[in-house]
Amino acid sequence: MKTHTTNKPRIVVLDGFTLNPGDLNWSGLAALGELTVHDRTPPQEIVARATGASIGLTNKTVLDAAVIGALPELRYIGVLATGHNVVDIAAATTRGIAVTNVPGYGTPSVAQHTFALLLELCQHVGHHASTTRQGRWSGSEDFCYWDFPLVELAGLTLGVVGYGAIGRAVARIGRAFGMNIIAHTEPPCAPEQGVEFVAMDDLFRRADVVTLHCPLTEATRGLVNTRRLALMKPTAFLINTSRGPLVAEQDLADALNAGRITGAGLDVLVVEPPPPDNPLLAAKNCLVTPHIAWASRAARQRLMDIAVANVRAFLAGQPQNVVNRV
Repeated sequence: MKTHTTNKPRIVVLDGFTLNPGDLNWSGLAALGELTVHDRTPPQEIVARATGASIGLTNKTVLDAAVIGALPELRYIGVLATGHNVVDIAAATTRGIAVTNVPGYGTPSVAQHTFALLLELCQHVGHHASTTRQGRWSGSEDFCYWDFPLVELAGLTLGVVGYGAIGRAVARIGRAFGMNIIAHTEPPCAPEQGVEFVAMDDLFRRADVVTLHCPLTEATRGLVNTRRLALMKPTAFLINTSRGPLVAEQDLADALNAGRITGAGLDVLVVEPPPPDNPLLAAKNCLVTPHIAWASRAARQRLMDIAVANVRAFLAGQPQNVVNRV
C-alpha cells in the first residue's frame, strides 16, 4: 500500500498493480487528492479500504450494489479499463455516482498482439527457436527443417468481427500483409475502400482468419459456437483478443481437437485466471496468452494519463468518458 497525503479529496485505488507494477508512477493522481494505492484488494476488504473516499478507482475489483451502498461518501468511480462490467452501473446511477472508463488506450497494442498470435500460428517461431536451442538444428541432416505447415498471409482473407478502433487497426495491418479484408459490425457502418462488409455467417464461411473485436453483450455472448465453427474452413484460424465469453470454450476445444479448424490464438478466457481444467489449455494447436494484449508499457501509460485526466475533469465539474447518466 502506498499513501500520498494532501488536503484534497480522498482517492483510493483498489487494485493498481496490473496498471502499474512499478514502471509507472502515481504522481498525476497524487496531485489531485489524498491518494492511497493498493496493489490488490480482496472482496472482504473493499468497504474498509474505500470508506471515506469520494473517488474510487478499480480495474477488476468488483463494486456491486452492496459495496456501493456501504460507501456513502463515494461520488466518483473510475474504471481503469475500457470495459466497466465490474461496476453495478444502476446502483451507482441511483446514488448519483459518476462512473468513467478509459477508452482507446490499447488500440495499437491489442492490434499488435492479434498479429503476434496469428504469426505464431502461421510460422511457429517459438517452437522452432526452442528446438534449435535444444540442438535439433545442429544435428539436422538438412540445412533446415520445419515441423508444421508454414502459412503465408498474403492473399488470405481476414474476417474482422467488430469494426471499431481496434478492428480498423487490425484491418490496416492485414492489408499491409497483403490480406483481403472482410468485416461484420453492428450497427452497419459506411462503406470503406478495401473492406467488404458481410453477414456474420458469411464471414465465418469465407475467412481464412476470423478475429474478434466486438464488445461482450447478450447478443455476442457465445457467438463462436459449434454451429459457427462448422462454417469455417478446416484450414482457418480463430483469434480472440476481445472478451473471453464471446467463445463457447468447450465447442472451440472440440473443433480444434477434431481438426475442424487448424488453430486458435486467445488472449482472453471466460474465467480469468482460468481453472486448470479449462479445455482450451490442452486443446490441439491452441495458443493462450494471459490477457496481456493491453499491457505494453506505452498502452499502460496512456491508460494512466487518461485515468488522471478523467479525475481532473470530474473535480473541475466537467466530467469526461462518463458511462452513466447522473
